[in-house]
Amino acid sequence: MTISQQIPVATLGMPRTGRRRELKFALESYWSGKSSAADLLATAKALRAATWREQHDRGVSKIPSNDFSLYDHVLDTAAMVGAVPSRYAWKGGEVPLDIYFAMARGKQGETAGCGHAGHEHAVQGHHLTAMEMTKWFDTNYHYMVPELTDDQTFALLSTKPIDYFLEAKALGIHTRPVILGPVTFLKLAKSPAEGFNPMALLPRLLPVYEQLLRRLKLSGVDWVQIDEPALVLDLNPNERAAFEFAYGQLSKAAPELKIMLATYFGPLGDNLETAISLPLAGLHLDLVRAPEQLETVGRLAPKDLVLSLGLIDGRNVWRANLPAILDRIKPIVAGWPMDRVEIAPSCSMLHMPIDLRMETALDVDVSSWLAFAAQKTEELVVLAQALSEGREAAAGALKASAEAAAARATSTKVHDPLVEGRIASIDDAMKQRKSAFAQRSRVQAAALGLPPFPTTTIGSFPQTPEVRKARSAHTKGELSYVDYETFLKKETEAAIRWQEEIGLDVLVHGEFERNDMVQHFGEQLSGLAFTQHGWVQSYGSRYVRPPIIFGDVSRPNPMTVRWWQFAQSLTEKPVKGMLTGPVTILNWSFVRDDVPRSDACRQIALAIRDEVTDLERAGARMIQIDEAAFREGLPLRKSDWKVYLNWAVECFRLASTGVGDATQIHTHMCYSEFNEIIDAIAEMDADVISIETSRSKMELLDAFTSSKYPNEIGPGVYDIHSPRVPEVGEISDLVMLARERLSDGQLWVNPDCGLKTRKWEEVRPALMNMVAAACALREKVQAGGFPDS
Repeated sequence: MTISQQIPVATLGMPRTGRRRELKFALESYWSGKSSAADLLATAKALRAATWREQHDRGVSKIPSNDFSLYDHVLDTAAMVGAVPSRYAWKGGEVPLDIYFAMARGKQGETAGCGHAGHEHAVQGHHLTAMEMTKWFDTNYHYMVPELTDDQTFALLSTKPIDYFLEAKALGIHTRPVILGPVTFLKLAKSPAEGFNPMALLPRLLPVYEQLLRRLKLSGVDWVQIDEPALVLDLNPNERAAFEFAYGQLSKAAPELKIMLATYFGPLGDNLETAISLPLAGLHLDLVRAPEQLETVGRLAPKDLVLSLGLIDGRNVWRANLPAILDRIKPIVAGWPMDRVEIAPSCSMLHMPIDLRMETALDVDVSSWLAFAAQKTEELVVLAQALSEGREAAAGALKASAEAAAARATSTKVHDPLVEGRIASIDDAMKQRKSAFAQRSRVQAAALGLPPFPTTTIGSFPQTPEVRKARSAHTKGELSYVDYETFLKKETEAAIRWQEEIGLDVLVHGEFERNDMVQHFGEQLSGLAFTQHGWVQSYGSRYVRPPIIFGDVSRPNPMTVRWWQFAQSLTEKPVKGMLTGPVTILNWSFVRDDVPRSDACRQIALAIRDEVTDLERAGARMIQIDEAAFREGLPLRKSDWKVYLNWAVECFRLASTGVGDATQIHTHMCYSEFNEIIDAIAEMDADVISIETSRSKMELLDAFTSSKYPNEIGPGVYDIHSPRVPEVGEISDLVMLARERLSDGQLWVNPDCGLKTRKWEEVRPALMNMVAAACALREKVQAGGFPDS
């Protein structure tokens, strides 16, 4: 490699949130009417400027713009191209903020308008439901699913990618705009029309993209990053042809504008030939998930194609072993021209915390093994320097990287022989309930004595400002343990009494002592670490701080038994023991990369098994083991599904099967389309499964119907991700749709998900309406008003 200049460093995308979650607080202030649209937009602009400057100052040469979003980049794209569902009463032109947020969050809408001065547009009508939300590929980020129709029309309604480029340019920073590719956008879309073929809309959508590219070029853009992660999925011939057609057209729209096509989250696999045949200037490869593809792509790609090498993990927090990366890639790229290479993370660092330097309380050793977005940017610069100028130019950084990797590999904080021995002792008997479901259900029905269509909630109740304030004060040492516990007991008792008052059949304690459904357990398990400021966006203004699984996992002490005992002592009604399942803890954490994910999951499963058996010994008759993220871990390629599903099911059963027949095991799953994995869901053998179905109008139940799923099901009857309160009739209609698919004996009535993020003024009327709907149905069925489904 001839050395004449530094290899470019690109970042593909950065976190949007701000170091102190400035975006979250600005959004929630705007939504609550405490600030104006101008205030929100000013905060957003300041965050963008800071992010661009930081990248520039660290030596990034390919700085992305338009990677920022107020809510979601897929929603931004839908708004940009005019894909606004008709229920939002959009009248054309640029989509106003209030319609944009109604698409994301729904709207209660008692009157026209949105509640306070400064909102530019009135959303007409009542009870607007949000667009469907689901996971972005196999990440823990949610996107809003575009809703399209067969007669869909498109138009360029927003100049956001251009505006942000010019905004950065005014600061003296030349950026590379990022846009979501047209084929991926269509593949992610859904339609109410049966047999919908999204790719049939491509000829109507492409002129909008062509217009955008031409305007970007006129604005001074030389490179544009177009994200097409759909290229790592299983594609049919029609979809591959769509890529060829799309980029054949786009390459001619602005011939002098260079396109960097970004693929990530896996290998191109059988789509490789399609990708490298496209008329592109550059192609980004995820070489963390699929390092093996570099040699093949490098050999087959056109000689003038710039390859963006995704060498640093954009989805996990581990510090890279930089010398090992150089050893792997240097022989492959040694003969390439300098201008044919870029160094980049595997994907956008949207999925990362921002800066490790804010974490002053982490264990020193664990901290030395980590890198967040800021540190990963520095790692990219070191790799580029070493490749451009030789290893001696970055000798100090490379030495420190190698030493950290070696220390982690041998640390006793990582490896626990007792845990490893317990894993080796797992046998088949530990993965089976004592009796089949048909026998267990009879025993449980007699023991529990529940009415038809029993009502319950998923677990959590609102984490009010008072709850958060008390937790914060206790954490800071401003509120004593005794006073904090007294506060929590008061909140728990109030929740129990209120549930009794409205007539819920199965109660929960409300989880006021829990900061997060994963963090709460992780803080009590060995082998996990937690951050103070490691926030990652889940959706909109919802951020999480994922645990970091750095070592072998075990449970030193019971984690939930004491709070369950307190709650159950307050009522004669059953209170569910509430746990988070092993697969969800795994999938919602930053997982160690030095052992297989399946091994880490089995360790967690044994820890949860210990908690389940302790709850049963304490008297719990119902134990819910939430596996909200079960489907999220599903590999993107179907050929890899079986291996994952086998060990994921095994881990749930390891956690859940140590109880007797009379103990009813519940689980909860959200954002899950079960059709293709229904056999695995059945193999989990939970007595009751609750799922999200309200936004899909019970469509998700079709899988359970066609497979003749025998166990009990609680289909969510209202959307907890929206602030609106469903009416009794609306809930009744959804329950009736469920009755068309399931027998009455199978049906439970519950919300879609936990209520932690909602306000009590939303939760109280919603749950009262839910109970009223269930009671009315119960009375009508018992009176013979209509036949059993």
